[in-house]
Amino acid sequence: MSQLLEVNHLRVEFPTRRGTLVAVDDVSLHIDAGEVLGVVGESGAGKSMTGAAIIGLLEPPGRIAGGEILLEGRRIDNLPYAAMRAIRGRQIGAIFQDPLTSLNPLYKVGDQLVETILTHLPLSLADAKARAVQLLEDVGIPSPGERVNHYPHQFSGGMRQRVVIALALAAEPKLIIADEPTTALDVSIQAQIISLLKRLCHEKGTAVMLVTHDMGVIAETADRVAVMYAGRIAEIGPVQDVIKRPKHPYTVGLMGAIPSMGMDVERLTQIDGSMPRLNAIPKGCAFNPRCPVVFDRCLVERPDPMPAGNGLAACWRVMQGAEHAEV
Repeated sequence: MSQLLEVNHLRVEFPTRRGTLVAVDDVSLHIDAGEVLGVVGESGAGKSMTGAAIIGLLEPPGRIAGGEILLEGRRIDNLPYAAMRAIRGRQIGAIFQDPLTSLNPLYKVGDQLVETILTHLPLSLADAKARAVQLLEDVGIPSPGERVNHYPHQFSGGMRQRVVIALALAAEPKLIIADEPTTALDVSIQAQIISLLKRLCHEKGTAVMLVTHDMGVIAETADRVAVMYAGRIAEIGPVQDVIKRPKHPYTVGLMGAIPSMGMDVERLTQIDGSMPRLNAIPKGCAFNPRCPVVFDRCLVERPDPMPAGNGLAACWRVMQGAEHAEV
């Protein structure tokens, strides 16, 4: 598979009166065509900010202060607004947590789909309308020929999210940034949306960056997973390796906090403390105040992701060859 997206040493800053806050710090990752990369972590870990930087939708005063983002080998993080707007929609689609923020309540969903299609694809109006109906059918909306003339408020939450996915796919983008696409939906609808995303990847070769805090969704959907903590990648690797054989103590804690069907334990693992605020990230490894296996080097020197099993982990214990099974 070819590398579709490459992010190298990305840094996102927010200048404030009290100094500069670093929301994403030296993040590197890649996504291949047809691959789902899950990005997981607590609120404030930098997951959504990484996605927003890739798609060129950082809220001011947020800015990319370092690194580069390459789409099919072409650098896109330094493009003028108009050039990035042409890429957004055509080559990169977006699915957000709340479908109401992506849909205009004053227009029929069919009109919104047709507008997006005509903006990015060289189709006639009749062909665009036919494609809009087909897209609604592709994402599993019943009676698409009729529903294409309905307004967003006439759809349920799960159906609205399907419309948003159809909108993201309208111009056949190569990459989709999906930011918490199932969070607001009940479990049965979540499963349908997840299987829909997986099908699209396999059938169309679309790459997906799936941002979520739900490890169940990641386990079900992703090929690889990046675990973020305090603006950096703590661990990245094949999803089954990260879930079953985590290398970073933070990932070990996350996995230990998830109940499994066959588990017979009275208490789940708990990670003590909370993630540091952006203006109070400790020296050394940012996880050191909460880490059960911390040692001297962790307090003074910050580790970069280093080879660990089939992936990478930013932990000095990995370099020592220490296993975390006992964490």
